[in-house]
Amino acid sequence: MAMDSNRFDMRPRQVLPGKPTIEWEPWGEYQDVLLDRSSEGIARVAIDRPAKRNAFRPRTVMELCDAFTRIRDDQRLGVVLFTGVGPADDGGYAFCAGGDQSVRGDGGYLDEEGLPRLNVLDLQRIIRSLPKVVIALVAGYAIGGGQVLHLLCDLSLAAENAVFGQTGPKVGSFDGGFGAGYLARVVGQRKAREIWFLCRQYGAEEALKMGLINEIVPLDALEAEGVRWAREVLQHSPTAIRCLKAAFNAETDGLAGLQELAGQATHLFYRTDEAQEGRNAFLQKRPPDFSGSGWLP
Repeated sequence: MAMDSNRFDMRPRQVLPGKPTIEWEPWGEYQDVLLDRSSEGIARVAIDRPAKRNAFRPRTVMELCDAFTRIRDDQRLGVVLFTGVGPADDGGYAFCAGGDQSVRGDGGYLDEEGLPRLNVLDLQRIIRSLPKVVIALVAGYAIGGGQVLHLLCDLSLAAENAVFGQTGPKVGSFDGGFGAGYLARVVGQRKAREIWFLCRQYGAEEALKMGLINEIVPLDALEAEGVRWAREVLQHSPTAIRCLKAAFNAETDGLAGLQELAGQATHLFYRTDEAQEGRNAFLQKRPPDFSGSGWLP
């Protein structure tokens, strides 16, 4: 994921307006994405294509997948702030305007080798199953595939200039997975069908009313509020939070959700004397002795 060395700077860049309330450390080298982390256990991922309203192309999505995977593997990090760089040179803001139609081919979005991809589906699953809290910070447009990425975050804070909506049926596209099914779980079947069938746009107040976001924040306080929410989350039990996230997902994600919840239960079980006795007995080539583990009611 190397980028032009002339663009890479070890100093953290301004992502959103407002006075920083946390010290960010740049992390990794990307072309379309900014990744930062802090010593407080918070990471920040920002799509860095403001001139394109932070629309994603295959490179953007591959870099986002890499960034979120790095975060997943760093046990010091518990919360991710996910946003888009702004404003653009024309003053416009966007969280993400979906797929970049200028690189859309007949079979998907064309990467640098001309291969059509829909790799945003991989990114959706990574965000969904990340055992850490992902908070969307939405300034400006969260449209199309960008609206779906925002939807999949655990929590969502929106600036007063936020705009949400779908464009798929207008541009010959749709998201029949999380973009439709999970949206209906969040806002209800009637509203979800309205959003997709009419392709209207909704401001922050309407989004709050339908339960699409958690709170509306002044634009210049958006990141600071995200940091404040992240710090609150980090005061709580990491194991409880990750199990709760898996439990919420299990209710909506079928066997994949149950697998995720079962994985968290397995993590917990491996830490018990009972599980360790089974492992040790196997390695020592002796029968296991589970007599110290009762059959609890």
